[in-house]
Amino acid sequence: MAKGSFALSIRKFAEKVEQNTDQVVRTVAMEVGRSLVERSPVGNPSLWKSKPPPGYVGGRFRANWQVQAETPSFQTTGDIDQAGQATIARLTTLVSAMKAGGLIYFNNSLPYAQRLEDGWSGQAPGGMVEITAIEFQDYVNKAVQALPK
Repeated sequence: MAKGSFALSIRKFAEKVEQNTDQVVRTVAMEVGRSLVERSPVGNPSLWKSKPPPGYVGGRFRANWQVQAETPSFQTTGDIDQAGQATIARLTTLVSAMKAGGLIYFNNSLPYAQRLEDGWSGQAPGGMVEITAIEFQDYVNKAVQALPK
């Protein structure tokens, strides 16, 4: 390696990322949202010790993931999204307008959200947020690698 070429590589990397910061932030935020939704358990009454309420359909927890810039959203919805695709699409739309440099909050304000994060469901024994946080750097690396050369 020629003298100074490592510094040149780092400079080129920094310039590449700086010119595309908003895109990197959006891509990473979309992946975080997707991970949270897809890792979220969906109520399966056949696994329960007690009977479900009449008319119960799982998927409300998935539908209640919220994303907002600068301040968290504490709203909840009665929507059901078993597959998670509608929620991922909604989060993607909201994230697509966000810019780098601010805060992005993902949260789920249903009263049982913390229990699910703490492993209450056999479908998500490691939670959703903790695992997504562990994978965060991978999302950043992939977003940067996907930038135009």
